[in-house]
Amino acid sequence: MYRYILKRLLLMVPVLLGVTFIVFFILALTPGDPALNVLGEGATPEAIAQTRIEMGLDQPIIIRYFRYLGGLLRGDMGVSYRNKIDVASMVIERFPATAVLAVAGIFIALLIGIPTGIISATRQYSGLDYASTVLSLIGVAMPNFWFGLLMVLIFSLNLGWLPSQGMGEGFVPLLRSLVLPALTLGTGSAATIVRMTRSSMLEVIRQDYISTARSKGIAEGQVISRHMMRNALIPIITAVGLQFGHLLGGAMLTETVFSWPGLGRLMVDSIKSKDIPLVLGSVVFLAVMFSVVNLLVDIIYAFVDPRIKSQFQRK
Repeated sequence: MYRYILKRLLLMVPVLLGVTFIVFFILALTPGDPALNVLGEGATPEAIAQTRIEMGLDQPIIIRYFRYLGGLLRGDMGVSYRNKIDVASMVIERFPATAVLAVAGIFIALLIGIPTGIISATRQYSGLDYASTVLSLIGVAMPNFWFGLLMVLIFSLNLGWLPSQGMGEGFVPLLRSLVLPALTLGTGSAATIVRMTRSSMLEVIRQDYISTARSKGIAEGQVISRHMMRNALIPIITAVGLQFGHLLGGAMLTETVFSWPGLGRLMVDSIKSKDIPLVLGSVVFLAVMFSVVNLLVDIIYAFVDPRIKSQFQRK
């Protein structure tokens, strides 16, 4: 098990290299001058040239990239062009808000997705099954930002029940401000989890050992919880892990719509101002988090399926 975990951690190195390479060159080749964004439209050419030298932008792009990698290996993510603040401290400061939103979103997704998927599978071709299938397809196809704006229009502007922007301070204000963005994120993920749960349960429900368990007089609830769900968990865990990683890294539009002070909103603001160190630092951090989530999912497999645990032990 430990050797497998070490191998997975080492595999994160080429992943991070690929991520930094792609993002660095895309940002470097996009239109716009970071020095001009920092100084403003009224800056003189001499001031812009001096600022470019101070930022290291006068160097060839490949040299700038390897300099960034050298700093990253030392744990230095650089300094924000716009704020002149250490990137690592800004990323760490913003990440807890994104983590809270992602956890709340995946909780709502599980609360909706797994029971609905189970009901849809156990009552295949019923009205509930058709309804859940249609709703899950709508949830997958519906853009998060549009659904978020719709939620703001209904529950904030028209009804006035919940705040539309910001992150409340204190437990109750935090919960109230969390409801709309968490629902916006969670419903999209719930649609994916419903489809995965339904398909996994349908594969298990036709197995002979399920018929045997029912013939023994075991209650249907126990058949579902002890026999069906346990054998259908692997694909569901995979879907949940991928969705949670997606929520950590893909909440940019939702955070922007609700003015949520998380890492996604920080990335959007940084992209607008072409703050390359801050964008790169955020992307690297989220890539690490996504890789860690995938590793945790693989470890959870071992506790769910003893066959996978034996494979890990051989590795």
